[in-house]
Amino acid sequence: MENQTAENSPSEQRLIKLSDMANAAHLRIQQDFAQIDPVIGISRNMRKNGVPADVMTIDCLKTSKRIIVILHDQNPEQVLYKFAFKEQDPAGDFSQTAFAEFNQQVLYDWIKSYFSPAVN
Repeated sequence: MENQTAENSPSEQRLIKLSDMANAAHLRIQQDFAQIDPVIGISRNMRKNGVPADVMTIDCLKTSKRIIVILHDQNPEQVLYKFAFKEQDPAGDFSQTAFAEFNQQVLYDWIKSYFSPAVN
């Protein structure tokens, strides 16, 4: 019964929504910009280490750029994010946006603009 509760928890539901948004954005990027080909991953290591948060990374292997998206249980109405590099620890504060305003178009635009800055 505990597993079912975890699967239906608000944090799990937000993570599922984020994953669905990322998948939709990824499909569109692959259709529109085959050269970008982002790699999307979800990590629960923070949660396993006692921090009530989940992390999504979106990487561009060609440029080593990374977009980090964090869903933190203590601030469920917000999405934390940072444009970073794969091989570097992110420095400085994360930006935030309202989860209610976050969608696959936002992710698509971030991937398009950050991973391929020459694209207009």
